[in-house]
Amino acid sequence: MLITLRRIATCFFSCLLLAACGSQLSLENYNKLKVGQSYDEVKKVIGDPARCDEMIGIRSCVWGDEQQGVKIGFVAGQVMLLSATNLK
Repeated sequence: MLITLRRIATCFFSCLLLAACGSQLSLENYNKLKVGQSYDEVKKVIGDPARCDEMIGIRSCVWGDEQQGVKIGFVAGQVMLLSATNLK
């Protein structure tokens, strides 16, 4: 019984933590992003990306997923391209 309660509590707090992290990904915060901002400035606004790929000095990062998210292309460490999908 005690183990089951611990599992439920752990799951509950994990869900709360994920919900709090996801709240940074909003249309309001996306509108704060501008071409020329650094990677660190972007992270302060919308948090850590789900993933980043880098090739020939161009870093492409994704926040969220294909259903709802943000894609940003960085050149020389600064935002060059921004796009958003289904943000609220």
